[in-house]
Amino acid sequence: MIYTVTLNPAMDKTVEIPSLTVDAVNRIASVRTDPGGKGINVSKVISKLGGRSVAAGILGGDTGRSILSALKEMGLTTCFHFVPGETRTNMKIIDPVQHTNTDLNEPGVTVSEDVLEELLRELTAKAGKGDIAVISGSIPKGAPKNIYYIWTQAFREKGVKVILDADGDHLKEGIKASPFLIKPNDHELSGLAGRILNTPEELAGTARKLIKECGISRIVVSMGSDGALYVTPKEIVYAEGLNVPVGSTVGAGDSVVAALAVAEEREMSLEDTVRLSMAAGAANVMCSGTQPAEYEAVRELIPKVAFRRIG
Repeated sequence: MIYTVTLNPAMDKTVEIPSLTVDAVNRIASVRTDPGGKGINVSKVISKLGGRSVAAGILGGDTGRSILSALKEMGLTTCFHFVPGETRTNMKIIDPVQHTNTDLNEPGVTVSEDVLEELLRELTAKAGKGDIAVISGSIPKGAPKNIYYIWTQAFREKGVKVILDADGDHLKEGIKASPFLIKPNDHELSGLAGRILNTPEELAGTARKLIKECGISRIVVSMGSDGALYVTPKEIVYAEGLNVPVGSTVGAGDSVVAALAVAEEREMSLEDTVRLSMAAGAANVMCSGTQPAEYEAVRELIPKVAFRRIG
C-alpha cells in the first residue's frame, strides 16, 4: 500500500486572468476548485494510474470537511485527523497571455505535536514492510522543524520505503533519516549543495554524493522543461522534457512523485519508471489546476519519452 502524508492541505482555487495587471482591476475568466496539498495531489494521480493509496493528514473546519468529501467522491481511502481552525485556501493564478503561474498560499491551521504524534502512531501501526510512504509539502504551524526526520525515521523502522518531497530546511532535516527516494528540483538541490548547480553533470554529481553520504537509494532531480535526472548508486539517466501545451504547472511535480511511487510498488525497471513518471508529469501539465490527468493521456505520452544514460 502507498500512504501519502499531507500535513498542511489546502483547497486549491485556480483562476485564469488574461493579462494580469498589478494595482488594477482584473477580470477572472474561469475558476475551478480542487482538494490540494502535495500528498493529496499524489493520491489523486495514483488513482488515475490504476494504483491504490491512503491519503492521510490534518484537516480543519468547513474547508477541511469539503476536502474530505471531495476525496471520498473520488473513491480515495483517507485517514485524516481534524483540528480546530480552518484548512487554508490557496489561490493559483494562471495568465494565458503572459504565460505565468502565480501562487498565493495561506499559512493554514496550527497543529499541536500531540495531534501529529497521534496521526503518526496510527499510520505506522497500519504500514509495514513493502509499503511506501510519500511525505511531501509544507508543514503546519506548531509542528517541530525536524518533523520530516521524525516521520521518515518512524516509517523506516517499520520497513516502509519513504519518498520525501520537501524543500529548504525540511529537506535538509529529512535526508538525515535516509529516505528511500527524494525528488528535489534543480534549485532545491543547489540549496542542499550550498552553491548554484548549472549543468546536468553538476546536478548528477551532487545527487550521487548525497546518495553515498545519506544512504538514499534514488534521487530524481526535476529541471522543469529541461527534463529530469534519475540517479541511483550505479546509474544516471537524463530524460528530456516533453513538449506539451501548458494548462497549469501546478501539481506537475506531484504527478511525477505519484508515478515514482506506483513504479516502485510495481517493481518496474528504471527505464519504465522514467517513461511513466515523465509522461505523468507532462500529462498533468496539460490539465487545469491540480486536476489529475486521465491515464489515457499518460499512456499516449509514454512512447514519446526520450532518455539516455550519462553515467
